[in-house]
Amino acid sequence: MVGGGILGLAVARELTSRGDQVTVLEKEGRWAAHQTGHNSNVVHAGLYYEPGSFKAKMSVAGNRSMVAFAQEHDVPVNVCGKLVVATGNDELPGLNALAARAAANGVPARMITPAEAHEHEPEVACVAALHVTSTAIIDFGAVCQVLAAQLETSGADLRLNTPALAIREGGRGGVEIATGTDVVRADALVNCAGLHSDRVARLAGLTPPVTIVPFRGEYFTLKPESAHLVKGLIYPVPDASLPFLGVHLTRMLDGSVHAGPNAVLALKREGYRWRDVSAQDLAETARFPGLWRLARKYPRTAVDEVLRSLSRRRFARSLARLVPAVGREDLVRAGAGVRAQALRPDGTLVQDFIIETAPNQVHVLNAPSPGATCALEIAKHVADQVT
Repeated sequence: MVGGGILGLAVARELTSRGDQVTVLEKEGRWAAHQTGHNSNVVHAGLYYEPGSFKAKMSVAGNRSMVAFAQEHDVPVNVCGKLVVATGNDELPGLNALAARAAANGVPARMITPAEAHEHEPEVACVAALHVTSTAIIDFGAVCQVLAAQLETSGADLRLNTPALAIREGGRGGVEIATGTDVVRADALVNCAGLHSDRVARLAGLTPPVTIVPFRGEYFTLKPESAHLVKGLIYPVPDASLPFLGVHLTRMLDGSVHAGPNAVLALKREGYRWRDVSAQDLAETARFPGLWRLARKYPRTAVDEVLRSLSRRRFARSLARLVPAVGREDLVRAGAGVRAQALRPDGTLVQDFIIETAPNQVHVLNAPSPGATCALEIAKHVADQVT
């Protein structure tokens, strides 16, 4: 197993439960160091995704299984629901389409009036809203700690600070993975490397159909004296052509309110700040023709996201569409996450999970949000491919 985020740990747990001996290789010194440890901790309901897709089927099941896992193992979780709000009549068709998709996917949601929306969120501005009851807030880092503890108890070989540097076919079948200190020999390889999943696939001899392009999502936190403006989760009607949900407001388990994220190109695969730059990563991204084709498709969106990244006033203006009482002075810059977004050479943003197989290998090439929500369900699917 290459990758020690929530997905790698969940797949390892599923395999050990089926009687397999598993070795987990994680290049960092802790579990859940990147995407899992830098996300918004939302357990998604499954309303955004194309009916019949991996994301649609796995999100609804994953919402149930992740909440049940948290409750069973005393991981903090709050099934608080959320509002998706139309702030103008021009957004009503999109909201109605989202309600129809929720119904098709089996997501518990209903359209409500502005007066009903104000019962949930007194400060929200909307002409209509979709109330989704199964959305939850969780501590995904704590989920990973439980998974790692279970793996240790089951006898799994857990290796932190252990990157996969080279991969080849084993002499008697299977695979061999060089780590820099030794060679791990296994019957099968599972790649859950997230931001580096395409690189690991190439190390293993595959030509992946996608390239990972890192997008940084930046967050603000509302000042404590302004946190009362948001009671739960408030989302905008998303642009259906993009895999990003738009800047939204999320009350966390500790009562703080996070605002964001935007989506700007990261200058490093793990670039959480503008000054985080990797010449190698940037050159690789710049050489990829899909990036430039994507930029030509959405030039205005790209410019708007960069300007919002650089201007607190612009960021606050986006939030004020949802909650007018939020102003620039209410925002304190918080951390950021980097999304491993799979992009095709023609510039198409991949909307669904991508799981590729080869002899003795399974590669999870695209599993960003709602990947954490779906981790236990993806794990079952991947384990089926291995066995």
